Amino acid sequence: MTTALRLEKITPATIDAALDLSVHPHQERNVSPVVRSLAEAYAFGETAWPRLIFDGDELVGFLMAFVDIQWNVKKDPDDRRSGLWRLNISADKQGKGYGRFAVEAVRDELRRRGASQLYVTWEPGDEGPGAFYDRLGFRTTGETSGGETVGVMDI
Repeated sequence: MTTALRLEKITPATIDAALDLSVHPHQERNVSPVVRSLAEAYAFGETAWPRLIFDGDELVGFLMAFVDIQWNVKKDPDDRRSGLWRLNISADKQGKGYGRFAVEAVRDELRRRGASQLYVTWEPGDEGPGAFYDRLGFRTTGETSGGETVGVMDI
């Protein structure tokens, strides 16, 4: 990993590379492909924050955050949350610090926007990313969302 890490918006020049990004085959059940994320970003408008992760000129990943969404309107209509919605690091780039960079970038963006917590959900199980999020300081909330474990970190 170099020090030239940065996030960029998806543009006509980068869309094809973004759509070609793929994770390890055994991780495909844990995270939706970029194409689905971009469709959801379009549908959710300003509450979605999709970005590509570059190391120099090389695309190494994709992330999408959610910003100030109503979490569970039936339980508490005032419960609004922000967090990491998707994280896809290219299969051949994993284990090099790009995921950590992505989470820290989302944390910094949400802090800039006034959030005090960063939420994330993940597929439970040994092959899921739970241990990764634990190492970054997320704690489980005891909640689930769509069958996924909910974690939170104070920012």
